[in-house]
Amino acid sequence: MSEFAPISIYLVISPLVSLILLGLPFPFASNSSTYPEKLSAYECGFDPFGDARSRFDIRFYLVSILFIIPDPEVTFSFPWAVPPNKIDLFGFWSMMAFLLILTIGSFYEWKRGASDRE
Repeated sequence: MSEFAPISIYLVISPLVSLILLGLPFPFASNSSTYPEKLSAYECGFDPFGDARSRFDIRFYLVSILFIIPDPEVTFSFPWAVPPNKIDLFGFWSMMAFLLILTIGSFYEWKRGASDRE
């Protein structure tokens, strides 16, 4: 049982530290409801016009997703950053399959016009 002592200490101390760090600002925070200017919407120094929760085009989401996708691609490519003589045929063909899937996805996005602008 003594080999689990460091893990159990970690499991007790880490939530306590997290809760202390999350709760520490509350006693020192001021009541923001006394400042009505802080409760108003901020639009780059201009007075807000229109509803802040209005609908907008779905292409904004699509563009953000197209920028997020390359991050996992780079992460999954790191294991193949080894000399070619150190990787076997399975590693080579798995990388080729991964790149084929990425290429098919890129062509699909291109044909669907995901990155086209009006």
